[in-house]
Amino acid sequence: MTTQSDTSHQGGASPFGGAEPSWGPLSSTALQEPVAPPTAAPRSGEPKQPFLHRVWRGRPEDPRWVRPAFLGLLLATGLLYLYNLSASGYANSFYSAAVQAGSQSWKALFFGSLDSANAITVDKPPASLWPMALSVRIFGLNSWAILVPEVLMGVATVGVLYGALRRRFSPAAGLLAGAVLALTPVAALMFRFNNPDAMLALLMTVTIYCVVRALADGRTKWLVWAGVAVGFAFLAKTLQAFLILPPLAVVYAVCAPVQLRKRFAQLGLSAVAMVVAGGWWVAIVELWPASSRPYIGGSQNNSFLELTFGYNGLGRINGDETGSVGGGGGGGGTGQWGETGWNRMFNSEIGSQIAWLLPAALILFVAGIVLTRKAGRTDLTRSSFLAWGGALLMTTIIFSYMAGIFHQYYTVALAPYIAAVVGMGATVLWEERSKVWASLTLAGVVTASAAWGYVLLNRTPTYLPWLKWLVLIGGLAGALGLVFAARLGRQLALAAVGLSFMASVAGPTAYTLSTVNTGHTGSIVTAGPAGASVMGGRGGPGGGGMRGGFPRGGNSQGQNQQGGNGTTQQGGGMGQPPTGGTGGFPGQNQQGNGNTQGQNQQGGMPGGGAVGEGGMGGGGVGGLLNGATVSSAAKKLLETNAGDYTWAAAAIGSQNSASYQLSTGKPVMAIGGFNGTDPSPTLAQFKKYVTDGKIHYFISGGGMGGGMGGGNSSTTSTSSQISSWVTANFKKVTVGSATFYDLTQPTSS
Repeated sequence: MTTQSDTSHQGGASPFGGAEPSWGPLSSTALQEPVAPPTAAPRSGEPKQPFLHRVWRGRPEDPRWVRPAFLGLLLATGLLYLYNLSASGYANSFYSAAVQAGSQSWKALFFGSLDSANAITVDKPPASLWPMALSVRIFGLNSWAILVPEVLMGVATVGVLYGALRRRFSPAAGLLAGAVLALTPVAALMFRFNNPDAMLALLMTVTIYCVVRALADGRTKWLVWAGVAVGFAFLAKTLQAFLILPPLAVVYAVCAPVQLRKRFAQLGLSAVAMVVAGGWWVAIVELWPASSRPYIGGSQNNSFLELTFGYNGLGRINGDETGSVGGGGGGGGTGQWGETGWNRMFNSEIGSQIAWLLPAALILFVAGIVLTRKAGRTDLTRSSFLAWGGALLMTTIIFSYMAGIFHQYYTVALAPYIAAVVGMGATVLWEERSKVWASLTLAGVVTASAAWGYVLLNRTPTYLPWLKWLVLIGGLAGALGLVFAARLGRQLALAAVGLSFMASVAGPTAYTLSTVNTGHTGSIVTAGPAGASVMGGRGGPGGGGMRGGFPRGGNSQGQNQQGGNGTTQQGGGMGQPPTGGTGGFPGQNQQGNGNTQGQNQQGGMPGGGAVGEGGMGGGGVGGLLNGATVSSAAKKLLETNAGDYTWAAAAIGSQNSASYQLSTGKPVMAIGGFNGTDPSPTLAQFKKYVTDGKIHYFISGGGMGGGMGGGNSSTTSTSSQISSWVTANFKKVTVGSATFYDLTQPTSS
């Protein structure tokens, strides 16, 4: 057998255009990185082509359609993700408040503080906030300034994925993978949202790109760059960045085309690069005097290391998350965050977000390994399958069994891996289509995708009810054509390929279009049409609320009225817990275009609606997931003489504080951090702030207070202690339905 490079083509014409490479049996010799044919040097006196011409034409050895198709893919992805972007307003106000703070204070930018006065940080490292905060510094505080950097990360991820597959496989493989990624519903959601997951997905894709480049030629620099990418990914979402390290390290240690001793030395250098890239910020924070920096949100002892290995680390795996809103059930059990087990990625809570082509990817991964089973140790085709497929399997397994906090949008991390395996596997099997097993496998992949697409679409029977039949019938027809593709003429082969592709992506495309056509705000958001996800849902008010606990009601997927521009948008909270039973998380408030958040019109918990409806610090989970409705009168009250105070106000929990901060542009202290259970500030510290005249108002309601969750007794009582002290000692001010306490006006008692 002969080894073919990605630029060495044999055999008939490919339906993708241009000559078609013949993979054939792989040799036992090391497969080095394919070297493109050298570009002919311009003749003496021959002018160099203009820059724009080179950008449009691409590599001289590529067919002319390749570069325009790639640029068209990037442009289409950008336009798709930019469409209706401002409908999401400030998206997750928790992170938007930190972005606003970072645009006003360099110290807040560095630490990731929730307010510019640096009371407490978000419960993640701040790298994902930096691009958004810099954008807001330049363009001002608005939805586009916050979310366009996320869109650009999505476009960049598609580009990196294309580059990774184009080098070893073919432009068609890269284009197919890029299209699959762009049309994945959860990718369309998170690359238009301001959570850390967009940056994480981009950096994980860059990491595997660099590892595959290192596997091609054994150059140390690519492995070092991979370590740098992982380090920065850690600064986006802590230990989730490390999930793919075990398979990548094993693949490189076994398959790299250098001596064993050098392989381990290179892995060591990569580890050093990772520690430096991710550890410099951690070292500064840990060494910085705690008295002059903000409290580390999400931790119980003001330590980022404790946050990393506890709440954001092992706690996510075993469900033991101190300060959390409660863990889930492990080992196939059912808990607050859904049923765990091998089929978690396929169930009604998550399947429509990410799993459309997951069966296809798993089949193609196995096919790729079978195809390269006789290849030499350093075969790059097999190494590529192992790198992308290993990342896919490792992340899928962890997500399937983790018992702690888990949201559907976490699965965006899987999207690049699924897309890569689909792109590699489909094109490699197509090149082997003259073999019966390869054509039958391709047909099986399309059949499985069509059948699974039918199942997913059937879970929302009122949404485009005709589409599931087109997907099923079109997929079966395309699969039949693929069985005989080697015997068909070019036109019929193209028709079979096109029909198979359209049937496979029709479902996720429809859900993606529904996603970009809808605004998403709040802490928990899901992709697709209303009712697409039982757990994440689209509002799920389901009847009257129950103070201090979950709302009563069923699993209807309600809609909330958006404020600001007056349009109706679907919520982003949880309507019915996956266990059945009573209640679930309330629907999310929708934020309008402007500074006023939309009001929840459909029940849910009092703590998450208009402030002041509930007791002090007892807003329950509604206050955790929802922001507050900020009226113009309340906004005016807080803005009056705000410059005389360090904080215009303080509120239990970050969502309510964020709502008022974004509305007024003034720092608002989030007592207890995200859910109100962090022990910051203590009652003594808060009293001193008040005595020193640093806080003007206390905002009633919000947060979890002494409610459910994983906080310890001293932690959960801190915000309640502050609330009780304020209630007993300061003048109450009511503005509409909102209740404030003027901390400059003590009562006579």
